[in-house]
Amino acid sequence: MEVLTIAKLDHQLNEEIRDKEIRLIGADGAQLGIMSAAQANAMAEEQGMDLVKISPNATPPVCKIMDYSKFCFDQKKREKEARKNQRVVEIKEIRMSPSIDTNDLNTKVKAALKFLGDGNRVKVSVRFRGREMAHTDLGKKLLMEFAASCSEIANMEKDPKLEGRFMAMFLTPKNSK
Repeated sequence: MEVLTIAKLDHQLNEEIRDKEIRLIGADGAQLGIMSAAQANAMAEEQGMDLVKISPNATPPVCKIMDYSKFCFDQKKREKEARKNQRVVEIKEIRMSPSIDTNDLNTKVKAALKFLGDGNRVKVSVRFRGREMAHTDLGKKLLMEFAASCSEIANMEKDPKLEGRFMAMFLTPKNSK
């Protein structure tokens, strides 16, 4: 049988194990003691299984009698299951101007609530143009009002902060895992 790479580990199998003596673990997990690699290999063949070196750095190295192909299959299945359960949290951005009207603001709030409902973070930003930079307090008031509208399902992660011509804040869903 050839050596397969699983979880970025190379396992030595059967005849590839050339150590003078090894600690052997049976298929049922019982300690079978310290013996030569040839004896352990013979025991594994007798049971119709493979001898696999699982801890090469130990003294003496630890080997186990197991069905290697079944082990590989189970390992791949676990990795696939772990990948399936991962979820990437995206940051959605909503931009406004300080002179936004009420209905437009309500539309933006609905969009933010939808994003938060999907489990994403939302960056809400207000862009100041020209003379609007003199009235950053209006932008801060607008963002606080926006956060209050979303307060049922979202927490404000960062207070509104002015960065250049933009004032931004982050909202995260309350039921985030």
